[in-house]
Amino acid sequence: MTASPLLSRPGAVQEEDGSVAVHYGDPLREQRVLAEGAGLVDRSDRDVLVVPGADRLSWLHSITSQHFERMTDGAGSEALVLSPNGHVEHHLVVAELAGTTWADVEPGTGPALLGYLERMRFMLRVEPQLVTDAWAVLSVVGPEAPGVVAAAGLAAPEREYAVEPSGPGFVRRMPPVGDGGAAVLDVLVPRAELAATADRLFAAGARPTGSSAYEALRVEARRPRFGVDSDHRTIPNELEWLTTAVHLEKGCYRGQETVARVHNLGRPPRRLVLLHLDGISEDLPAPGADVLAGTRTVGRVGTVVRHHELGVVALALVKQSVAPDTALTVAGSSAAMDPDDAPSGLDDTRAAARDRVRAVRSATIG
Repeated sequence: MTASPLLSRPGAVQEEDGSVAVHYGDPLREQRVLAEGAGLVDRSDRDVLVVPGADRLSWLHSITSQHFERMTDGAGSEALVLSPNGHVEHHLVVAELAGTTWADVEPGTGPALLGYLERMRFMLRVEPQLVTDAWAVLSVVGPEAPGVVAAAGLAAPEREYAVEPSGPGFVRRMPPVGDGGAAVLDVLVPRAELAATADRLFAAGARPTGSSAYEALRVEARRPRFGVDSDHRTIPNELEWLTTAVHLEKGCYRGQETVARVHNLGRPPRRLVLLHLDGISEDLPAPGADVLAGTRTVGRVGTVVRHHELGVVALALVKQSVAPDTALTVAGSSAAMDPDDAPSGLDDTRAAARDRVRAVRSATIG
């Protein structure tokens, strides 16, 4: 993908093998901007698709995990495409507006998703298209984000997933990141207007913040990314996507049997947790690295970040059998599960997990 024009801003450091800024000179300060103020995050590397056509909602309803038949104009959601065995193949963030369904997805995954949609068209009145070259996503993030968006002359939806038209594009409100106080407003704009729209938002009070700052707050909020915090075995029940991207009462769709069976049993094979790492190594573990309990592999890490308050933390999928106070290692670093991820009612285990986290973090300080 062509490099973003925002990389020309002072201090911009380009993501390795990416097209947007990973930071603008001070990643930890940029995290505080998102946690306390309002920052503009360039997410123009995401792929964007549109699905116009009279049959689009009933069609998407039949091939994804979400209840599209009830989706009204100005509504948004998340949705999944699953394999016949219930494994997650695609994650979509969706907006329905003026007779077209929009979807933005992880960078590089758009062509494969379009290929799947094309195969499922049959004779229906739908025209899925990949429009990444023409459209781009920016995100204004932070407690002050709604005010900044409004000051820039753009609509600022109040409800999560609500969508407001704004010029030729729209603004969509997503669930908050960080500790819950950082609002996320996604702004979809024509790619030709990316730089001009960013300038309007900067003039309204947003500050440039790189992808690493956004990722840190996303990890803190335990919001997974497809292909990073998920793998080929991931089912929705293991992640928050069961509540944000799956409608448990809708009719048949591919993979539904697995989702329903695991939901009824109430015990998916793995669960997503926040891990605290000792941070002694300068090199962070790569996504997919094993989580070990002794010599036994009990999970995999996804996104690993340096958080401005928590230190080195990671999202990880671990087996249900792993107790919250288990001593863990990842790529040679000591790791401990966050006590907030202990099942409710296990006060003793939660206290032991809290002690283990303190021990891991003290190793970093020492």
